[in-house]
Parts: sequence; structure tokens; C-alpha cells
Amino acid sequence: MTNRIRRQLIKGTTAAAVVSATGPLFWTPSAYAQWNNAPEKGAKLRVLRWSRFVQGDIDTYMANVKKFTEKTGIEVRVDNEGWEDVRPKAAVAANTGAGPDIILSTNDDANLYPDKLLDVTDLCEYLGKKYGGWYASTESYLKPDGKKWIAVPLGCAGAMMVYRDSQLKAAGFNSFPKDTDGFLRMFKALKEKGTPGGMALGNATGDSGWTHWLVWAFGGSLVDKNNKVIIDSPETLKALEYAKELYPTFVPGTLSWLDPHNNKAFLDGQVSVTNNGISVYYAAKNSQDPKIKEMAGDIQHATFPIGPVGVPTEFHLFFNQMVMKYTKYPKAAKEFLRFMMEQDQFGPWLQGCGGYVSQPLKAYEANSIWTSDPKHTPYRDATKNMRPAGYPGKLGYASAGAMADFIVANMVAEAASGAKTPKEAAERAQKRAERYYKV
Repeated sequence: MTNRIRRQLIKGTTAAAVVSATGPLFWTPSAYAQWNNAPEKGAKLRVLRWSRFVQGDIDTYMANVKKFTEKTGIEVRVDNEGWEDVRPKAAVAANTGAGPDIILSTNDDANLYPDKLLDVTDLCEYLGKKYGGWYASTESYLKPDGKKWIAVPLGCAGAMMVYRDSQLKAAGFNSFPKDTDGFLRMFKALKEKGTPGGMALGNATGDSGWTHWLVWAFGGSLVDKNNKVIIDSPETLKALEYAKELYPTFVPGTLSWLDPHNNKAFLDGQVSVTNNGISVYYAAKNSQDPKIKEMAGDIQHATFPIGPVGVPTEFHLFFNQMVMKYTKYPKAAKEFLRFMMEQDQFGPWLQGCGGYVSQPLKAYEANSIWTSDPKHTPYRDATKNMRPAGYPGKLGYASAGAMADFIVANMVAEAASGAKTPKEAAERAQKRAERYYKV
């Protein structure tokens, strides 16, 4: 064995040992994954990101920020805001040309002002080549023209069904229903048993996303592939009639629920089933309250059931990382995002999130967080399987605006609660959407 080969083997073994600390990643980095970028001297960065729902997220994120500063000398300030607050602050920053250098936002917010964002194609191509490629769903969100990346994908918070196994069994269900007919029967049975379910119908950035699943499950959609608004359709009306049957089984108050509400309702024992990220299970498992900690053993997760359309129609809360074009330090900003997405940082961050965030790069599927606890596994493929908010149309200003205006969520809430007939709710949604999707 030559000394050169021996050195290569030692180097490879060392690298494998580092990777195994956060779960083995079985992929071969591309020989073409090269990164050359020298941050500006004296650079300082400000990052605005959404507040954590899982403590391990922010703890590990900030530990990685500290590592970055120690390595580069670049000071980084991180501000945390609720999801509903990040969007308007990001819009103000984009329009005034002042504010954070990097903003972590949700869904297709980046498409609201793509011309205000730094082109990060070089960074995304580097990361994609090195880590097995990006899921197609992330390209739908952040590569709208098929060529240029307008932001760096971070992943998504999987929206799965979170339920109390014992209460489902008490209601006569040994497993979670796999179709919408069984789903409705389950909710009715739980209501009769005095253990109702509930899902957010307020303007919740994440948890009202189940309304998109519902419309898609019955074959409806806001627009067609040519971005023509078609929400007022027979398929949508069927979905809304279904929502009218489902809503009476919900615990009171869901019309005003925002993202924190169903977490609290579930952990308080008010609901037996809801849609959520893994944060409910994480909170129960790490609670100092013995009763809540005991609940963790009874919590299970399942994917949303399949509707008459016959295929999965998953909607998840997508996260993006935008570099604002006005930043004085574009190279430093790119270097920060590169650093945070590399295995040595991103792997431990996935671990810290406890399954709350599903990775956007294929190589990270092998992170051990997805197999260390079987209750984590349903969340692993969320980013891979999700549909973009503007499905099946092309994302852009219109899709981002319609999503930010909660058109689909409001339509379902109006029809489900009886505030409007299904037809009236669909007609109103059609008119609202047409203001964004102008012909």
C-alpha cells in the first residue's frame, strides 16, 4: 500500500467517524462540488428567523452561529419572531431596502419580491452537488424560472396527524384511517366518546395548511397549471361539503386558532387528534409535568388520509432562507448559509430539532434522527412529498400573495362553520384569488 493511498484511507475513515456522530450519510459527494468565496472584511450579519417550537432547534442553531463567528470572525445577530410577524417584517425590509441581511421565512414568501433577493444559484448548486441533490419540491418553491435560485431551502415542518392511540382505540379504531371516509367516521366517533379532535381554521401560517390538503384531496385547486383561477369548481364544493360534516366534530374555538393553539389544546387533553409538526410529541416527551410526560407514550403520528383523488396530497410548512439584495455583505451572507447547511452543522441541527424539520437535501435522509425513534419516521419525507402552495400552477407574486392572504383557509372556515354556503365561500375565494392572478 502506498503512502498516498494510506493517507486517503485514513482521511476517509476520519470523515466517516465524524458523520456517524449524527447518523451515517450514504452518498458520494460530487467531485464538482467546489466553493470559493471570501467574505468581506469587517462583515457583520443580522438574521431574522421564526421562533422555535422545539427548544433544541434554537439551541443548536445558536451553537452553530457561535461556531461560525469563532471560525470567521464575523459577528452574527439573530432575532426571533413568530411566523405571522416574520412575513410583514420581511416585506417591509424588502420594500425599504433596509433591515436583516438574511431572513428565514415560510412557504413561497420569497416569490413576493424575488427582485429584492440576492441570487444564490452558485451556493445552491454547490450544496446540491455535494449532498445528493435538492428535492424537486424545493425547486418548485425557490427556482421559479427553472434556472435561478432566489433563496436557499431550509426544509419544512411536516404537518402530520398527531393522535392519542388509546382514545382512537376507545372510539373503535385500531389504526389511523387511510382514506377521507374513514377519517370523517373517526372524528365523529371521537366526538361521541367525549374526546373530540380539532384543527386550526384561523389564519395560522402552518396549521391551517390542512385546508389545502382537503381541497386537493377532492381534486380541487386554487389554479390550474396555467395559473388560471379554478377554485370555484365542483371538486372544491365536494371538499367544502365534507368540511361542513367534519367541523361539528371539532372542539369549540378552532375558527380562531393560530399555530400555538392546537399544541396547547392537545397537551391540555382538550383534543385527541390534530394536525401538527412533531413539536407536540417533543414537548410531551421533554415535559417536567409527569402527566404530560406520560402522554408521550400514547402519542402516535400518521400521514394525512387519501381522498377521492386517489393520491397523497400533502401540504407542509416550507422554510426558506433569503439573502436580501441590499445587504452590504453578500459574500459573508452566502458563507453563513453555506456553513449552516454543511453536514458538520446541519446534521446536529436536525438532531436538535428532534424531527421537527425535514431536510431539503437528499443526503440528510440518512440522519439517525429519523430512525432513533419510530415516532420520528413519518416526518422524514415531508419535504420530499409536499406540494407547493400554488400547486399545480407556477409560483410567483400571485401564489405568494394568495397564500399570505389565507384565501383557501378562509374559504374552508367560512363553509365549514356555516358562515357561508359552500358555493358562496368558493365564489368569494375565486374573486379574491383573481385579484392576485390577474389575466
